[in-house]
This record gives sequence, C-alpha cells and structure tokens, in this order.
Amino acid sequence: MTQIEENKIIIAVLRLGILLLVCSLFVASCRSSGGGSGGFEILGPADETPEAGKLVQSANEDLKNIKKLYEANEGKRQELKEALEGNNTADVKKISDDVVQIINEGFDSGKSAVEKIQQAEDMKINDDYKEYLRLKESALMKQMEAFEQYRKAAQSLRDKYDPKNAALRDIVKADFTARSENYQKIMEKARDYSNQANELYKETLKKQRGQ
Repeated sequence: MTQIEENKIIIAVLRLGILLLVCSLFVASCRSSGGGSGGFEILGPADETPEAGKLVQSANEDLKNIKKLYEANEGKRQELKEALEGNNTADVKKISDDVVQIINEGFDSGKSAVEKIQQAEDMKINDDYKEYLRLKESALMKQMEAFEQYRKAAQSLRDKYDPKNAALRDIVKADFTARSENYQKIMEKARDYSNQANELYKETLKKQRGQ
C-alpha cells in the first residue's frame, strides 16, 4: 500500500466528518422554500423538518467519531510503508490488522449515520430536503463501499503477505492493485452523488432568495 494511496484514504475519511454539516443550513432553507400564501403545508401534514434536523446532527456526531479514529491512527500509513519496504512480515501483518480494526470501528459509526439519515428521509419534510438527504446518503454508502475495498486489501496483507513466497506475493500485489482501482471508481461515484446534493442545495437557496 503506497503512501499516496494511504493519503487518499485519510483525506476521504476526513471528508466524512463534514459530509453532512451543510444539512443544518439546508433545514432552514427547505422550510422557507415551502412557505408563503401558496404553501401546501396549510392542508398537508405537520412539518417534521426540525426533528429531521436533530437526526442529521446526531449523524454528524457519528461521522466525527470516524474522523477521530482515523486521525488517531494517521501514522499507520507511514508505518505500513516502512514495514513493506523492509520486508518486515511481522510488522506488516500487525499494522494491517490494526487498519482492519480501525475500519471495522468506523463502519459501526457509518452504519449508525446512514440509519439516522434514512429515518430523517422518512419524515414529513420538504421534498428538496428529502432529495438532498437521499443524495448525501448515497454518497456516504458509496464511501463505505470504497473503504470496504481497502479493508479487504489490508486483510489480504495481514493473512497472506510473505516476501519469501514470490508467487503468493504477486497474488497479494495483484489483489491490492485491483481493489485500489475499485476504490477509485467507487469514490468517483460517491463524489458525483455529493456534487448533485450540493447543486440542489445551491438551487434551493436561489429559489428562497427569489421569493
């Protein structure tokens, strides 16, 4: 696992911590965009946007936990690089196992965040806000899918790495390369969902200001 690839993991995970922060700002604009004398809320069900906002805030706390886990273990990428360069089997296996455990812990918080976003989506909220949450949920799900590729790559290093076995070493290397490519492709999809959500947010603000 190269330092550049490890850096990409850290950068992507740090982004998780801010992935939904804009939701708090979006709550107010979504509530306003449906108001006015022509608002459908007069005859519709009670608005639950404030309750949805609380769930989003709680989801942000889960994402902050993920950020802390990765920040606390940021040095692992350099440790693993040095262990691989030195063909230190024991260190490679230990550090790879640490990485697996970190991602496993992060997944618990990630799943909790997704569940809360889904609960917020099911509430009686503005359609724009609902679509925004759906897109952000899709982005988070794709990011988790991407990190699963790295978790499996770390598992492969932990369980199969053997610098003395050329054939097995090549297999592990090929597996890592394939999973690294999958990681990049999946992260591109995650960024696309997030960009769509951000564009929706901008359009909602424009509509609000035009009222």
